[in-house]
Amino acid sequence: MGEASISVDIFNPGQVFACLGFLEVADLLLGSAEGGFDWSNEAKVRFRLLSRDIDNPFAVVLDAVAASEVRRYAPRGYVDPPPNGKGPVAAGGDDDETPVNDPPEPSKTFPGPKADGRALPIRLIRGPAGAAGPVIEMSHWVDGSTRSDFKLYAGNRSAATIARAMLCGTRAKSKTGQRAEDVRTLGLRALWGQQRAEFLVDPFGVLTPMGGSFNFDPRGAWTGIDAGYSPNDQGHRLAASPVVELLAAVGLEHARPKEYENRKVRYSVWGCLLPPLLARPVLGGASLAVPRRVFSFELALSGKNKNVTFAQEEMQG
Repeated sequence: MGEASISVDIFNPGQVFACLGFLEVADLLLGSAEGGFDWSNEAKVRFRLLSRDIDNPFAVVLDAVAASEVRRYAPRGYVDPPPNGKGPVAAGGDDDETPVNDPPEPSKTFPGPKADGRALPIRLIRGPAGAAGPVIEMSHWVDGSTRSDFKLYAGNRSAATIARAMLCGTRAKSKTGQRAEDVRTLGLRALWGQQRAEFLVDPFGVLTPMGGSFNFDPRGAWTGIDAGYSPNDQGHRLAASPVVELLAAVGLEHARPKEYENRKVRYSVWGCLLPPLLARPVLGGASLAVPRRVFSFELALSGKNKNVTFAQEEMQG
């Protein structure tokens, strides 16, 4: 078995969800993966990941995600509404009105009751559409089951454009004297190529300015304080982790934190190595016979968006 560990802030819910995402993808790609949190040194909590015959499973996961392409999928017969400037937009945020030319792939199964162009589920795939190989599913925001969909993003953005922004970065719209290909923000793909050593030590610590996200990383969140300042109005971009944003969405594919009151959420971390099948319920608060710590946080509002905030640990009786 190969084992590696990374630094993690267990008070950052997005990082905890992303740790489960690392475990899910490692199990998908390598098999027999197990993961857990080591808080023996409270000042330097680590997330441990084991998998079969690989020295560093984190590197395998990041290689696979960085090389992937984002594909939307929808029920058979679904057709995107015609572009009208108010529909799904290209990666970048609410102020980018370039329509996405991205016909969704038809699927025999669909996780939600209906298909909404702004909230179609996505897959991360390697190679051309339809090629055989592992597929990373990201669809929790359209979950039609009794579980919370935990959809945080809103506005004139689609899940696919957010994922592409996190993965590939964004480019500025063409203006006079400006090349259309000018880089606006960097994504995981470019950062992984430039800062591989830093990623392998602390993938959640590599931050980049963002124009829009799934709102999992509280370091990139903002809420109005009625002080006359808006990052959007000023063209300012807050820095957060594309690894947290992407891998947290993967981690929530089969697990959810528990929203025990309106916008109040609870999750757990576990202090031993577990396979995904057991780690999922523990994250949601299931009381299994494993060492665990329980945290709660509030979902802050920013317009119609909900933002994850930093958590507090709950005292255990």
